[in-house]
Amino acid sequence: VARAGGRRMTAMSNDLRTRRTRLAALVVVLLTFIADQASKYWVLNHTSLPDGDRISVLPVFDFVLTWNMGISYGLFQQHEALGRWLLIGLTALATVLLAVWLWRSRDRLIASLALALIIGGALGNLVDRVVFGGVVDFLYLHYGSFSWYVFNLADCAIVAGVGALLYESLRLRPH
Repeated sequence: VARAGGRRMTAMSNDLRTRRTRLAALVVVLLTFIADQASKYWVLNHTSLPDGDRISVLPVFDFVLTWNMGISYGLFQQHEALGRWLLIGLTALATVLLAVWLWRSRDRLIASLALALIIGGALGNLVDRVVFGGVVDFLYLHYGSFSWYVFNLADCAIVAGVGALLYESLRLRPH
């Protein structure tokens, strides 16, 4: 009898941990999405970037407004309505699949939060595609002749999430 009660308590503890992990992931999705959209709103409505200006923040970092009509790193640029809506559909499908993965993941806080960062970033870029026809990018890193792509907070969240998933998958765990 004591053994069965112990298993029931363990199952209840695991359920509570899973619910807490899902709640934490939802909070991360919302915070990521809000931070991304707020930063883009600020760039578009409270800076001179839409007028073509460049704001130098550090010797290696500027704010520069660009519109990404493709996917990561400007690949597959789409200037036609069909291509735009295909990218929107692909992004929406990927986001739904990631959300299913997140929902099914059990007791893996790092993996859940990593997926939440990716989902929040994907949703931020998805909204841009629907509202503006392209993604608002404005963060620009450069040094000497080296120049990185212009990106946004959603892209940062996606990269951080992918990095955390890679870490989680390569981390040694006791059996």
